[in-house]
Amino acid sequence: MGIKAKRVFFEKEALDYPIGKEIIKKLRKEDIPIDFLKSHNRVTGIPGKDSREAFFQGKNTLVVGVRRTLDFATCKPSAHYQLPLVTGCEGICEYCYLNTQMGKKPYTRVYVNVDDILAQAKKYIEERKPDVTFFEAAATSDPIPVEPYSGALKKAIEFFASEELGRLRFVTKFNQVDTLLDIDHKKHTRIRFSINSDKVIKNYEHRTPKLATRLETLSRVVKHGYPSGVIIAPVVLENGWKEDYKRLLVDMKYQLGDRDYSEIDFEVISHRFTRKARSNIIEVFPDTKLSMDEEKDRQFKYGQFGYGKYVYTKDMLKDMENFFRENINDMFPGSEIKYVI
Repeated sequence: MGIKAKRVFFEKEALDYPIGKEIIKKLRKEDIPIDFLKSHNRVTGIPGKDSREAFFQGKNTLVVGVRRTLDFATCKPSAHYQLPLVTGCEGICEYCYLNTQMGKKPYTRVYVNVDDILAQAKKYIEERKPDVTFFEAAATSDPIPVEPYSGALKKAIEFFASEELGRLRFVTKFNQVDTLLDIDHKKHTRIRFSINSDKVIKNYEHRTPKLATRLETLSRVVKHGYPSGVIIAPVVLENGWKEDYKRLLVDMKYQLGDRDYSEIDFEVISHRFTRKARSNIIEVFPDTKLSMDEEKDRQFKYGQFGYGKYVYTKDMLKDMENFFRENINDMFPGSEIKYVI
């Protein structure tokens, strides 16, 4: 199986749940150091002499615990609510917005009281009747790398398959989907893949699968009847970007083959950054090649949450939008382009 964690912390209460017992049994087979936390939600014992070391040590840490707060955060515009099965991600992407939200030691946390979480989802579904309620399971995480240990997504997909007015969606860069393929999902779960050019993956998306692996996994998911899609993000407008992203779309077309694309959707998001994010990125990745020059090819824009960010100029964004709309419509007729921003 093989998660990247070098150390795992358990809340003692996690072993009161079948999922907690299953996770610790699997981890012990892999000889990964396991320790127990003295109190809920207080994670100590992650080393780090400076912010850079603390970051990478956090990325090598897994916490297994109980979700106490069952009020779900909203998740606009992609869904009505987050579904909090996992927080954090074992990938190390230089541009990731979670770098500004997960603290100096960004560990991954998996929750074992999945039945409680799904019962809360049921309440939200009932409250919104007769409307369909959408839940996003990857708002602050990539839940796939820990799925072979927890089985949480499998339980969630089976739950939503039985909910006439509930829908699940999540996005991943990873390929550990074997346990999800043969579920009778009733098309109530959409599995999307975050993809990028080979150049961007190599330079900025460390410890994540190659593009070819992601596209092959996407193809397997689609063949098993899941509604799917891709998030192409962040689009980095460097020299040769059109050739790079044209190759990405051609490779995706080759993997999917000629088929009905009506259950495939596209989300395309250009690279953007805040001053805080840039400061954090440079602190952890002092040699980054990621262009974050406020004066070069950028304009300042206020975001929906009240803070400002630097995006590409209007002309560059228009050129990018025309490029993606033209090529996606040409190669994937019948698919839906949710947005190009």
